[in-house]
Amino acid sequence: MRDRGKQSNAPAPDSPWSEIVPGLWMGGHEYTGRSGQPEFAVVRDEFDLVLTLLRLPGHGPDPGVEHHVWPIPDGPLDGTQLAGVMRLARTADEARDAGRRVLVRCYHGYNRSGLVVAHALVRAGSTAEDAIRLIRSRRSPWALHNELFVEYLHTGLDTVRFLEELAE
Repeated sequence: MRDRGKQSNAPAPDSPWSEIVPGLWMGGHEYTGRSGQPEFAVVRDEFDLVLTLLRLPGHGPDPGVEHHVWPIPDGPLDGTQLAGVMRLARTADEARDAGRRVLVRCYHGYNRSGLVVAHALVRAGSTAEDAIRLIRSRRSPWALHNELFVEYLHTGLDTVRFLEELAE
């Protein structure tokens, strides 16, 4: 399992956010700008709903934009954290179904946001493998490179949460 501290070889994405399916975007707080230098991704009012898994001050969104924050590590998750991921995925799915533009974001927009977006896609009928493949093709080959999160998706978050709560 790789966690954030061991991912220094993951390059920053080349865009602040990427549309995975119509209305559902995945992004981060930092990306590589046109100059080749790191730039901060600041959300203003481009989205109707922003779901944040790692909050950094000054990165938005603007007042009036619905914003849910649920900080989680880029590593093993406990039952409460998994329940929050599942709640955010349901919120994203419902908002997208209502025609709203949704951004799910973490640091680079690879793992934590990928877990939420993939679970939303699975809720909507995709297989875990199809969701992972789609995310990697639309966001970056580095998306969901946290092998534990991929295992979570293949097992199913409901099952992982149940097993985690038994262990607690």
